[in-house]
Amino acid sequence: MGKESLFFVVNITCCITANEGTFAAFSREGSFQDSLSQHRMKSELIVDVQPTDISIALLEDGRLMSLQKESTDASYAVGNLYFAKVKKLMPGLNAAFVNVGHKKDAFLHYLDLGSQFESYSAFLKSAIENPGKRTSISKMKLLPDINKHGSVTDALQAGQQLLVQIVKEPISTKGPRLTTEITFTGRFMVLIPFNNKISVSQKIKNTAEKMRLRKLVESIKPNNFGVIIRTSAENKKAAELNAEMKVLVKCWEDSIAKLQYSTPPSLIYEEESRAVSVIRDIFNPEFESIHVNNADIFDQLHNYVSLIAPDRADIVKIYSDDTPIFDKFNITRQIKASFGKTVSFKSGAYIIIESTEALHVIDVNSGNRSKASTDQESNALDVNLLAANEIARQLRLRDMGGIVVVDFIDMAKSEHRQALYDHMKQVMQNDRARHNILPLSKFGLMQITRQRVRPVLDIVTAETCPSCGGKGEVLPSLLFTDMLKDKIDYLVNSLGVKHFIMYVHPFVEAYLKKGIFSEYFKWRRTFKCKFKIMADQSLSYLQYKVTDREHNEIDLKEEKDTSSAHSKKEQRSRKNKQED
Repeated sequence: MGKESLFFVVNITCCITANEGTFAAFSREGSFQDSLSQHRMKSELIVDVQPTDISIALLEDGRLMSLQKESTDASYAVGNLYFAKVKKLMPGLNAAFVNVGHKKDAFLHYLDLGSQFESYSAFLKSAIENPGKRTSISKMKLLPDINKHGSVTDALQAGQQLLVQIVKEPISTKGPRLTTEITFTGRFMVLIPFNNKISVSQKIKNTAEKMRLRKLVESIKPNNFGVIIRTSAENKKAAELNAEMKVLVKCWEDSIAKLQYSTPPSLIYEEESRAVSVIRDIFNPEFESIHVNNADIFDQLHNYVSLIAPDRADIVKIYSDDTPIFDKFNITRQIKASFGKTVSFKSGAYIIIESTEALHVIDVNSGNRSKASTDQESNALDVNLLAANEIARQLRLRDMGGIVVVDFIDMAKSEHRQALYDHMKQVMQNDRARHNILPLSKFGLMQITRQRVRPVLDIVTAETCPSCGGKGEVLPSLLFTDMLKDKIDYLVNSLGVKHFIMYVHPFVEAYLKKGIFSEYFKWRRTFKCKFKIMADQSLSYLQYKVTDREHNEIDLKEEKDTSSAHSKKEQRSRKNKQED
């Protein structure tokens, strides 16, 4: 045993000996190991860029904790600015419907106008009426705040042009939700035009550091701009904060310049790529690595990390292996295990998740726990504590928002109910979304509200048969390999593609490569080209896809694959008979 290992064991032994009460607290199943892992958490970000979408997975000690998936052409994302026009006022709702170009009109409530709406309106009117003239808010005199209890009819009128920001993406049948209180978010601060207040994150506990940051920002910010100092600004130098301040102010100035030559509805300012915005929010010095399989996104991430943490720029790595990046890091398997109606966790226990338009309901079940205690109350507490860990993970993983009701296993002792409530608050501390947790009700239900800014991520893990489309009848699976051979023949002899990768289900890949003289070996010798057959866990049993050298997908599915293979065999059979 090395010195480092011996030192670690001695320290753990001393800790346990010195505090028997702490060890007793860790004695419940899995909690001791969980507590150790929290001290050496390894965080990784995996970015999978595909032609139609981008997926971002956050791993902590190899375990999938967060997954975000977006279409590459997605619009109306949180933070985007639009030049829009008021379509209709709704006095009964004290709100207005605004046309931002979405199929559903966006919603703007009176309270989302912001206290400095009068100053905003005056500046915006001047900017629209004087295109080409550079306008600055630093020299203007801010007007009085609007009445918090006022009416939307006093502030807006139909046809009025506004610069609005998306605060909530379109969800279900609802359009985007808007605000006219514009903000620009950076790594260290949030810039707010038409505001002179400076706020410091409550997570910065050091009073002297708070005073230092407040004075520093006061000296570098332009007039009539408010600033929220983020937690990541703690102990940062003046040069770093000043550089970001200039970038954010330029974003505002560029947005106004673009607006002066635009007609509503039009996009004025777009948030950074999803991968960059995720890093901006979660990046910390303990981040181990960021893997991305796309050169353009790699450049964006590398440049951003180089800007905010030059000494950590080497953690951004380009992934160029032929194996799908999510398969390489065991993410595909975790996605299939973690999404769906039923989610199992330690010792046979499981939770059932049901979602409706209004709320999400989670039921906790002990299942067939192999190590269940003979004491029913202790067993219920054990299961509930483990379920709380998984529920906190699922809320982040699926980005579940709104009202969440959890039906835990009933516990008679009030101290156990309080322990579960305290544990749930603790495991939810790492959740960046605003949330509120209520103690267990007399019915044993826990109510949680969680900020919802985008649709819940719903991944269907059940696979529809690609051969029959769910009808229940398929051609013999043996014909699948004949169809694959026909596709390779078409690629090589008709399209002239000599270098490509064919991805298939892992079972199919194992069959094709079985033995020294495998089907794969025979096909390469027959077609005299160096193509590859690789396993892809995201594909179902009789699916396949083909990519070229640059990993661009080649579409070969103009006709029903299995039926075409079957018909080609029949054609060859008829031709042979005619020749005979």
